[in-house]
Amino acid sequence: MARRGGSGGAGRGRQRPDRRTDRKAARGSGDPGGNVSEPVDGGLAELVPDRERRRAWTLTIDGAPQSHVDLEDPAYLSFEYQRRIGHIADLAAPAGQPLHVVHLGGGAFTLARYIAATRPRSTQQIVEVDAALVQLVRRELPLDPQARIRVRATDARAGLGKIQDGWADLVIADVFSGARTPAHLTSTEFLAEVRRVLKPGGTYVANLADGPPLAHLRGQIATAATVFPELALAADPTVFRGRRFGNAVLLASDVVPKLAELTRRVATDPHPGRVEHGRALADFTGGAAPVHDADARPSPPPPASAFD
Repeated sequence: MARRGGSGGAGRGRQRPDRRTDRKAARGSGDPGGNVSEPVDGGLAELVPDRERRRAWTLTIDGAPQSHVDLEDPAYLSFEYQRRIGHIADLAAPAGQPLHVVHLGGGAFTLARYIAATRPRSTQQIVEVDAALVQLVRRELPLDPQARIRVRATDARAGLGKIQDGWADLVIADVFSGARTPAHLTSTEFLAEVRRVLKPGGTYVANLADGPPLAHLRGQIATAATVFPELALAADPTVFRGRRFGNAVLLASDVVPKLAELTRRVATDPHPGRVEHGRALADFTGGAAPVHDADARPSPPPPASAFD
């Protein structure tokens, strides 16, 4: 599930490119000329042109928004949860410094494009189980051939297991199957694999979706706390209060994150959010139990009204 986050990139605003009247055909061109629909392993994928941005698209699967990407300005992040992940990526290292990044879940490769644009010479690996979706995105929304981005069509946990110890500065998990995070990507055993892949001081970021009574979200925080000593959670205040189904972005690391700057950026987004950490986050977790492989469950399905 995703909510549009307004104009500008996560770390900095950009001017909207001029619109042009010479639109090419949709397929293969990257210029919106009409919807592109195609069955993929996860359902019916549709690329919907953004009429406000000349070469921008929203990817949906079975009607659920997955990604928004602007081929002309890959530093533009539209969905609010992607903007929050972008803030964390911006603060993961000094500006412009290349990173080693693992993306679990590909969508339209939005965040990989963002990091390639804001941190040239970064080396990135995308792990996306839906091979047909990978082919569709590669064909219709091609990656910059100069970007150091490798895409593997395999299960996220299996792909993570093939990455060497201590390789990544940043691991981003944004994995949904039928609008739900698969059970095997919610456990302490999975997060132990994430930590194995991270460099000392590296950062794990997860897009989590939940609604009242937030049992899944609280369980995921408790699970991360068994593997990482430092946690923070960014979300819309209405999600924190359990008033609606929505996205929350979890940050986990073995070093203290740049909380003051992250809080400022999240609070000044077009859809302002809140960052919780420390005692406040522990209180929010409310004694929830960590999740293990033996008792893992997928994240809850969104309500029917979530994508209205």
